[in-house]
Amino acid sequence: MRIEILKAARRLAVLDAQENMLFSCAIALGRDPLGPKQREGDGKTPEGRYYICLKKQGKYGPSLGVSYPNAEDALRAGAPEELIDCILRRTERKERPPWGTALGGEIYIHGGGTASDWTAGCIALKDEDAETLYRLIPLGTDVILKA
Repeated sequence: MRIEILKAARRLAVLDAQENMLFSCAIALGRDPLGPKQREGDGKTPEGRYYICLKKQGKYGPSLGVSYPNAEDALRAGAPEELIDCILRRTERKERPPWGTALGGEIYIHGGGTASDWTAGCIALKDEDAETLYRLIPLGTDVILKA
């Protein structure tokens, strides 16, 4: 199973291994959604291949943590080698990468509504869709974010 997010279409889909769609819903993105996330505070939603690294109840209800930044994000941003190595080690174990760096982090799929692009870089859903997704998705599930 995997989550595919199409930023331009403002859609999220959950697909099984045979490419059957199990769930689909509308989304909202960061307040500056064009292009990939590059740094803390840029208001962009990441683009690339990630996984669900955390499940928790957050400010906007059930929340799935996305493993941003990945090694490609860190390389593109010119991050220190130690940070890139740490991200690679944690990715191998499907753990949460370091958050709170200059690259940003704490990207979630959560509720809060889809009327406009309003998040700091997260993927927002209608509250009922966030509840459904939270129940459906286990830790480690692949997340593909496309422009």
